[in-house]
Amino acid sequence: MRIEQNKLVALDYVLTLDSGEIIDKSESGDPLLFLHGTGGIITGLERQLEGLESGAKAKITVEADEGYGPVRSDLVQKLPKRHFPAEVAAGMSFEAQGAHGPVVMQVREVNGDTVLVDLNHPLAGKRLHFDVHVAEVREPTEEDLEMLSGGCSENDCGGECHCK
Repeated sequence: MRIEQNKLVALDYVLTLDSGEIIDKSESGDPLLFLHGTGGIITGLERQLEGLESGAKAKITVEADEGYGPVRSDLVQKLPKRHFPAEVAAGMSFEAQGAHGPVVMQVREVNGDTVLVDLNHPLAGKRLHFDVHVAEVREPTEEDLEMLSGGCSENDCGGECHCK
């Protein structure tokens, strides 16, 4: 079966940067599961996976504009230090609630009463290299759809999906 709209895909992958540094990878026996064509993964990867079959291996490069976007200067902001723990220091990361869900902010510097934070995704502006193996492509089951929508997971259900 080929990867196409609304097919469940199980993907083994290794993600590296131009430097060769490994940024992320799937664990052995625990592939990334996603419903193709629904925005569950970055645009550039999803687009380039289209049409691959179960068992296929590929090296895929995704430019920043189809990955996590360019670095945006408007996402580098000064915030009052009082909003941070007393031990705040450059290099620390914090999670905050943004308009569209959780946002990670990286502290660039602490200067007096202000903290300069970067709200860009850590991979913004970076070219991404994926070494992928399409472990499986199939029609999703009702349980797959429920799990992928956040309705149920093994952790929520103790391994038995009874969240219906």
